Amino acid sequence: MSARILDGKALAAGLRAEIAAEVAAWQDKSGRAPGLGVVLAGDNPASRSYVTGKEKACAAAGILSREIHLPAAAGRAGILTAVQALNADETIDAVLVQLPLPDPAIERDIIEAIDPAKDVDGFHPLNIGRLVLGQTTFVPCTPLGVLEMLRRSEVPLAGAAVVVIGRSQIVGRPLSFLLSQKGVDATVTLCHTRTFDLARFTRTADIVVVAAGRPGTLTADMIRPGAVVVDVGVNRVPDPARPAGYRLVGDVDFEAVAAKASAITPVPGGVGPMTVTMLLRNTLDAARRREGGGR
Repeated sequence: MSARILDGKALAAGLRAEIAAEVAAWQDKSGRAPGLGVVLAGDNPASRSYVTGKEKACAAAGILSREIHLPAAAGRAGILTAVQALNADETIDAVLVQLPLPDPAIERDIIEAIDPAKDVDGFHPLNIGRLVLGQTTFVPCTPLGVLEMLRRSEVPLAGAAVVVIGRSQIVGRPLSFLLSQKGVDATVTLCHTRTFDLARFTRTADIVVVAAGRPGTLTADMIRPGAVVVDVGVNRVPDPARPAGYRLVGDVDFEAVAAKASAITPVPGGVGPMTVTMLLRNTLDAARRREGGGR
């Protein structure tokens, strides 16, 4: 394996220490801790695990977290009531609703009910619009984590040809806007699993970010030697030999691609820890903005 491993876990640890110090300084000045409110509906084991991880990260950083756990039957009205309560809570600076909801059809209504000033997931249409316009806003945590990882790993971005595979509103689209902004200055091509001859685009890229949600989307023959590869995918593959009965893999054929790339993120331990870290950053920023301190 020749590629440098972009260790998201190690990068996140350093960032979280910085954020914890900033939180402590802000708390000394303001007299209170930044607050994050989380709405969890239903009993999806993965969602429960994600929320628990976020709450532990908040506690370690000195951020107050409050969870509202609702039954799956709470429905649209129950979830909206919980969101409105957190919007009105003066001790809560940041609000997120853990997705997916038991009823995916109501997700857009719920997201649009979050106060844009507390929308630290960056999913509200107002914040997405501000991102497109290059204005100060909350950026979705995974794209923000990818950008921070590349910067801290000293991967050149200005003028770089970047291919993003995946067009979701959570990762692919916002990442394409973020990387092409003035000050970052990458040249971005947004592709997806229905792109004709995907390899025609990826073979000329300096950086390939894969967020397609499908194992094996990027193989070694699809990149040029020395490319940087960021794997955002997290997929469960059956593995009877493991206690859980599955193993986690990304969207990239890791071993083969790592032998050809100059740098690559692992799964797990790559982008995932950076995503949670950016949630802490956004929560602190939300508190600063509410107090008029900006960032």
